[in-house]
Amino acid sequence: MAVVAPSRAGSPWLAAWPVTAVFVLSNAPTPLYVLWQHRLGFSAGTLTVIFAAYIAGLLAALLVAGRASDRLGRKPVVLPGVLLALVACGLFAVATSVLALAIARLLAGIAVGITVSAGMAAVVDVGGPERAKTSTLAASTAMVFGAGLGPLLAGALSETLPGPTVTIFAVSAVLLLSAVVVVIRLPLRRPADSGAGGWVRVPAVPRAQRRYVALGIAVFAPGITSTSFVLSLGPALLANVLGTSNRLLAGATAFVMFGAATAVQFAARRLEVRAILLAGAAAGVACMAALLVAVHAQWIAAIVVTAVLAGAAQGLGQLGGLTLISTHVPERRRAEANALLNFGGYLPAALLPVGTGYLSDALGIAAGSTVFAALLALAALTAAGFVWRSAH
Repeated sequence: MAVVAPSRAGSPWLAAWPVTAVFVLSNAPTPLYVLWQHRLGFSAGTLTVIFAAYIAGLLAALLVAGRASDRLGRKPVVLPGVLLALVACGLFAVATSVLALAIARLLAGIAVGITVSAGMAAVVDVGGPERAKTSTLAASTAMVFGAGLGPLLAGALSETLPGPTVTIFAVSAVLLLSAVVVVIRLPLRRPADSGAGGWVRVPAVPRAQRRYVALGIAVFAPGITSTSFVLSLGPALLANVLGTSNRLLAGATAFVMFGAATAVQFAARRLEVRAILLAGAAAGVACMAALLVAVHAQWIAAIVVTAVLAGAAQGLGQLGGLTLISTHVPERRRAEANALLNFGGYLPAALLPVGTGYLSDALGIAAGSTVFAALLALAALTAAGFVWRSAH
């Protein structure tokens, strides 16, 4: 059994900076997809496949990173993840084909998979058990803040400076280099026992803790699938349905979405976990109702409401799930539990938007979005029932 040696106390907010830096890169391409789509001439279905390459890399990393981090320590796993993000920056900056974009997204996905398992566990480890809830909040908000800042910067820089598909990745590289320094200096120790068994497996937790992770997945999955839809098809929705291709508007929409995800977590931090999860499920249902209004009424304000509610659904599901893990799963399995939470969330976040993209190519974006909204609303309602019954 792997036992993690205690870490020296440190600032969980500083430890969360690498999470922010990696997530700035993760969503920075969002407002640029319309530009690449016009330049390279690919369809909405191909666009969602490029996005799915990111999810594929992320899921592949989750099969290894959590367990490796619990056995080798956080730092030896997190540092290569940040370096992979730097490589992805370079590929994005010089990409001239769909294949290059897909490879860059794949590497970015691997970096994110490492970050959400080992990187977020490192934040909680640095904070120590007496600051578990504060550290969880720091890790969770760092993720969504970075995810929102990336597309906002990309949209603004691409509209105002030369090199619309280059400048943001130069800025992101600087942020990632600073994250490398932070990771190297984190007050973390290697595990006292590296454990045994295989290195690659679907993330798992002891039977006694499975219910807690399952509750988190039930709410987190519809929430992050909603934000994935906005990220992958939102710019096309703005361009094709609402008649605008402004990249700053697309980036600002993503920023508003993840800004809501950040703000709602601070607002909900004193609530019981059950209330947080129920609120997340309710936000997911409301988000799908707003999406239907957006695509059928072609109302730009409804796109913004959809983005806000999607961010709230992901933020609350994520905070609830991570809080359950930090308070119920032992430290020696924490990174793997984080990996399991994200595996359960990102899998539907990959499949449903891709299916919606191809359905939209065949039937139109309104029809594709309607099917997506119905499925996600049903999933969120089911999650609410699961959470409600778990307390009775």
